Amino acid sequence: MNTNADVLRYTAFTTDPEGGNPAGVVLDARALDDEQMLAIAARLGYSETAFLTPAPESTPAPGGARRSYTVRYFSPKAEVSFCGHATVATGVALGELHGPGDYFFATQAGEVPVTVAQGADGTPRATLTSVEPHLTDVASDDLAEALAALGWPAADLDPAFPPRIAYAGNRHLVLAAATRARLADLSYDFARLEALMHRLDLTTVQLVWRASEFVFHARDPFPVGGVVEDPATGAAAAAFGAYARALGLVPSEAVLTLHQGEDMGRPGELTVTLREGDPRVRVSGAAVRITG
Repeated sequence: MNTNADVLRYTAFTTDPEGGNPAGVVLDARALDDEQMLAIAARLGYSETAFLTPAPESTPAPGGARRSYTVRYFSPKAEVSFCGHATVATGVALGELHGPGDYFFATQAGEVPVTVAQGADGTPRATLTSVEPHLTDVASDDLAEALAALGWPAADLDPAFPPRIAYAGNRHLVLAAATRARLADLSYDFARLEALMHRLDLTTVQLVWRASEFVFHARDPFPVGGVVEDPATGAAAAAFGAYARALGLVPSEAVLTLHQGEDMGRPGELTVTLREGDPRVRVSGAAVRITG
């Protein structure tokens, strides 16, 4: 089986190659089948790798340019419908190749516009616009099982943040820790949480702690992808932005900062932008090439 496609490696939501969340990017996956894409993602070992093919001619072309792509995402264990950090990494890779501006990704979750611009420090930044989000309630038995798998007593949850399943491309269980120390202490039952997440069709569990009005810290267990923890999770950040706005925890127009990866030694920063009158959520971040 041929898996010798040209795989670029970027890390998203950071300007430091040692920080953020690494992703593989294959800019031309036309010669690869599903089995080959999964094999490449498994060999690379990152939480996700993005595979691009030309979008159909009917797909919108931003600015009249053919900057539209079909994008598929694979973890080391399975295909996922959407991945935020790999989208940001791919946007920056395309921006470096074709220049800044607007791109358009057709994903299994829906249409995702991406804008690439030069940051104030000269590092390229990409902004994705999520599909329309929504929230669902969590059954009490499922919440109890999630807390048991995490080893979190119910008293360690922040009562201001009710547990919900939030969707902005894929599903994430949002749980808020009452203290930074609770968030920092993450040692969970991998198999037990994985089983629950498969049953509830969850991509990650979005664990958050509120540092100030618009600043949060986050961690994302990702056992269904074969990864203990995702260092910086753009899709979960979009889902969390929708969650926080829907529950009135932040204004309907706001800019949130999420810090993630610090407890793993891979710090990253995600910017979540909410706009009045637009249910979609924008997630922005830098990305840099990993070499060597």
